[in-house]
Amino acid sequence: MTRLLLTGGLLAAVAAVAPAAAAQPAPRRFPVDTASIATIHGAFKARRLTCRALVQGYLARIEALDQRGPAINSLVLLNPDALTIADSLDRRFAAAGPVGPLHCIPLIVKDNFETAGLQTTGGSLALEGWKPLRDATMVRQVKTAGAIVLAKSNLAEWAFTPYETVSSILPGYTKNPYALDRVTAGSSGGTAAAVAAGFGTLGLGTDTGNSIRGPSAHQALVGIRSTMGLTSRAGVIPLNASADIAGPMARRVADAVAVFDVIAHSDPDDAVTAPADTRRAPRYADALTPGALKGARLAILRQAYDRPTLDAEVRVLFERAVADLRRAGATVIDSVRIDSLDAMQRRQQGGCNRFRSDLERYLAARAPNAPIRSVDDILRSRRYHPSVELRLREAAASTDVPETTPGCVSRERVRADVRTAVTRLMDSLSLDAMIYPTWSNPPRRIGDLNTPHGDNSQLFSPTTGFPAITVPMGYTRDNRLPAGLQFFGRAYDDFKLIGYVYDYEQVTKHWRAPRF
Repeated sequence: MTRLLLTGGLLAAVAAVAPAAAAQPAPRRFPVDTASIATIHGAFKARRLTCRALVQGYLARIEALDQRGPAINSLVLLNPDALTIADSLDRRFAAAGPVGPLHCIPLIVKDNFETAGLQTTGGSLALEGWKPLRDATMVRQVKTAGAIVLAKSNLAEWAFTPYETVSSILPGYTKNPYALDRVTAGSSGGTAAAVAAGFGTLGLGTDTGNSIRGPSAHQALVGIRSTMGLTSRAGVIPLNASADIAGPMARRVADAVAVFDVIAHSDPDDAVTAPADTRRAPRYADALTPGALKGARLAILRQAYDRPTLDAEVRVLFERAVADLRRAGATVIDSVRIDSLDAMQRRQQGGCNRFRSDLERYLAARAPNAPIRSVDDILRSRRYHPSVELRLREAAASTDVPETTPGCVSRERVRADVRTAVTRLMDSLSLDAMIYPTWSNPPRRIGDLNTPHGDNSQLFSPTTGFPAITVPMGYTRDNRLPAGLQFFGRAYDDFKLIGYVYDYEQVTKHWRAPRF
């Protein structure tokens, strides 16, 4: 079994990789749990911190909190080469300065991203021990920019559920650091919990219907789901290739955008990114400007969230957020709707289950390195969490071919119609973005699948491929449980949305670290 237990023995073993460096005097404690890229790089420049000391600080925090103490249970394995890489980055920094914009930034990477030399499982024991031959494009991009893949994080197995983070590769549920009896949402809940708990500076997640934005909202993080095709999914285990997107999750907008500037490029290994280099902004960090909301025209998209089970405290937080946006200079139209939405959805003819086709194409491209070839192989292995068996059996029974099955072709026509309708609505009212609560209800208790979940992310951004970003909106339940505000815009309006969420963040300052 290749899972690395986060114990004192592991920490000692990792620290022993470079004993000479370990003998250096220990620097004053650096607050890794609240650190930003800017504070880390400032400390490097001032010679108050080394890359090794930073990585050691995160490893010590993981040691104390992930499997011990509150036992967040967010990480599947640590990178045993993390300190060796840190020492190399320290030498390069001493010789020539930082190697890139993410120099020595420790990242938490969801365990459905291929990482060369590190186990990659998609949360399933069926892939236990599989070490891909190369990095996913996004992993390669952040490494080239100087980042360290510090750990691989737990996820909802095969990224199937948006509601909780449980898998067969890591026993037990991943806990919400803000309330240990609460879920993290799914499927990128392990990344979100680890970043919120201060086990890494920021992380990478994937989002098919919710899975960056939902866990980010549940754990007071910023989560960016980009315009489809602006970032690469190559090397990420697929769930539904027509909607899958990968991206950053961070405690601050500026940190998420630092990663976004690195990853928003075309990639020959992912054909959907072909327009990226001609449509991307020259530099997304330029959107981080106070006052971006002044003059912005926003609208409340009640279709996304306003249902009978909307939680009263979430409603109050959202009303305060609207008031904050208006005070910041934005015009907020009280309510807009896509009148033809129901009729468009009724035009869907038949179903479309892409998982089997997308996964088996992915595995075929990695043969003979991949240990399995099909959904049937997973079922025969019996190495999966019981909660995903029904989904696996449904996928195994599917014969859908995305390019030709009538239900899949019909779905793409509906998606195109919704894109047109959203764009027409925004154009007709000269809107810059639409807003709504990321979830209509607080995080559920672990094991509760009966009370209203409140997920508002599945429809608009995944269906259209248009960008959406969630940012902390405040806290419910005695000011304990995080809630998120989502901004949704037109295709390739990522730059504009980043400006709005940054200005809102700076005006409201809702983020705070969890207390254990």
